[in-house]
Amino acid sequence: MPPRGVKKGTKRARQYEHIKKSEKDQGASESRAEEIAARTVNKERARSGESRTRSRTSTQDMSSGRRGGQRSGTNRAKGRTRDQLYNEAKNLNIEGRSKMNKSQLQRAVDRKKS
Repeated sequence: MPPRGVKKGTKRARQYEHIKKSEKDQGASESRAEEIAARTVNKERARSGESRTRSRTSTQDMSSGRRGGQRSGTNRAKGRTRDQLYNEAKNLNIEGRSKMNKSQLQRAVDRKKS
């Protein structure tokens, strides 16, 4: 069932079903597949101005399709990008963040949060 605000038979409803099926084919549970599909569809709706409210990360972060393409087919750890970690470090007022690499940012953010 697509997220609220998405009418049956629309492009977003078809997109939701396609993403959900794809996630299930990759081994995700039913509920996890539904969550990923709903989040992706909601983000795309926000980016294209179809939703009433939208977060800054939905509109200014890279698109879900591009992010998935960057991370697929690699052996490296999946997770937040360096830019996402940097922005989180900035929000947490971590000093020296501009000189940190991805793993250092990850450690600093995790330390600050716990």
